[in-house]
Amino acid sequence: MAVVSFFERYGDHLLRAIFVHLQYVFVSVSVGFVIAFLTAIILSRFPRFSNTVIPLLGIFQTVPGLVFIGILFIYLGLKPITVIIALSIYAIFPILKNTYTGIITVDKGLIEAALGCGMNSRQILCKVEIPNAMRSIFSGLRMSTIYTVSWAVLAAMIGLGGLGEFIYRGIETNNHTLIIGGAIPAALLAMALGFLIDSMESIMTPRGLKGGR
Repeated sequence: MAVVSFFERYGDHLLRAIFVHLQYVFVSVSVGFVIAFLTAIILSRFPRFSNTVIPLLGIFQTVPGLVFIGILFIYLGLKPITVIIALSIYAIFPILKNTYTGIITVDKGLIEAALGCGMNSRQILCKVEIPNAMRSIFSGLRMSTIYTVSWAVLAAMIGLGGLGEFIYRGIETNNHTLIIGGAIPAALLAMALGFLIDSMESIMTPRGLKGGR
């Protein structure tokens, strides 16, 4: 009865909050993925810079999300772009680290064999290194997406919607139903997106590299 009552009262609001939350996650992870993927490729060609760039980006992971969004809010104001920039920066590190690691740990024998077959550096990257690093790349993407689902809750702290609205309103009013009403959809969303990414990995990983999966 409590569940039915909750949906009767907040159903429309909940659907809008889920949609806004998904928008934040999709845009932020997409932006973060493009930046991280390209940066990882560049660093794999100039590995001496990775010892500086990757730890530097890792510093952002130690900054509390609320503090970071608050700082951006001062300069950018109450706009969705404030949340998107913050979440995109947070989304970069797991993807960058895993993609870089995946590329540089590809068996050197495979690269030498590709060179012996007459492949150029671009062909080796696209046909040897990236396919062999696919599992690591998707692992970073999965981690980044799940983290971003939780970080996106902070958007509600500056009045920009998402499932955090239910959680923070529930905390302010000591309403456990509202807290659960925001927390459970967020958890289910993270699980659903994780499953989606696993499915994408299975589809995009070449059959010979699936290792029996």
